[in-house]
Amino acid sequence: MQQDDAAAAKTARQNRRVVLGCLAALAVMGGVTAASPTLYTMFCKATGYGGTTQRADSNTAKVLDRTLTVRFDSNVAPGLPWTFEPDVTKMDVKIGETALAFFRATNNSDKPVKGQAIFNVAPEAFGSYFNKIECFCFKEQTLQPHQTVEMPVTFFLDPKLVEDSSTALQPEVTLSYSFFPAEPKAAAADVAPAQPKKGG
Repeated sequence: MQQDDAAAAKTARQNRRVVLGCLAALAVMGGVTAASPTLYTMFCKATGYGGTTQRADSNTAKVLDRTLTVRFDSNVAPGLPWTFEPDVTKMDVKIGETALAFFRATNNSDKPVKGQAIFNVAPEAFGSYFNKIECFCFKEQTLQPHQTVEMPVTFFLDPKLVEDSSTALQPEVTLSYSFFPAEPKAAAADVAPAQPKKGG
């Protein structure tokens, strides 16, 4: 009888250990899952993966006697009642030179609307070398009813791109922006339909 009680107690302890181990594993997996978007974003920003551009406080690069064409592309997601387009569709920029470009956005609805821009460059290999100093994409933008704003982006191309075989011979790079609603409450019945605009 005592042996049976001892065996039962041992089995109960083993079961508790298994349950606790499973709970700990679930907690770890849950933490990793929750952190995944942040970790992925940090990875993309650090490496330029997927055409993610870099952010710089200032430009200390040497200006090279070589020019690249920078094209600008703009898109508006469904549900955002904005018109969004670049002031110019392309510009020639010296590698290492600080450049300034403007995009224009108009809220076509009768209500204030918030938008958030996401961005990338193509070819993707330029992501490590395309540096933004200032950009409207760094934060949400709120446009009042029928308001039009000019939104700047200050950038430079890192001269190290000429040492990279995947970018050294490329004659141009495209900087693309897509604006999305920053608030999901902007229902289709509340806003005018958006017409995507593309530059390029």
